[in-house]
Amino acid sequence: MSSPNGPGPHNRPTTRVRPYALTSGRTEPAVDLPLEAVIETLSYTAHLDWPTGDIRTEILRLGTHRLSVAEIAAHLDRPLGMVRVVIGDLVVDGILRVHSTLTEEASFEERRSLMERTLRGLRAL
Repeated sequence: MSSPNGPGPHNRPTTRVRPYALTSGRTEPAVDLPLEAVIETLSYTAHLDWPTGDIRTEILRLGTHRLSVAEIAAHLDRPLGMVRVVIGDLVVDGILRVHSTLTEEASFEERRSLMERTLRGLRAL
């Protein structure tokens, strides 16, 4: 429902496309994309021709802050599975980069930090 003061619930535009339409029914991303993976925007201005309010633009904006997949979905208040698929498409297109999570050589502090970030992202969902 929209109000005279702006978009409807959750500050989303009322002309929002359904999640399954954005992903063409796909439920898995085109790349390996763990929930805790940090996303970085490589090319923010490459797709200025997308419509206003396009979720891809919002993902690119959030990617400039190097957030995890789970955090991006929480900020967008959108289904995690759908966000993962769209992020995967943007990675394949070379617009986003996925930073690997931990390696076998990761320190205790790196592992703890990852767990804390993941829990924050999941709680926000």
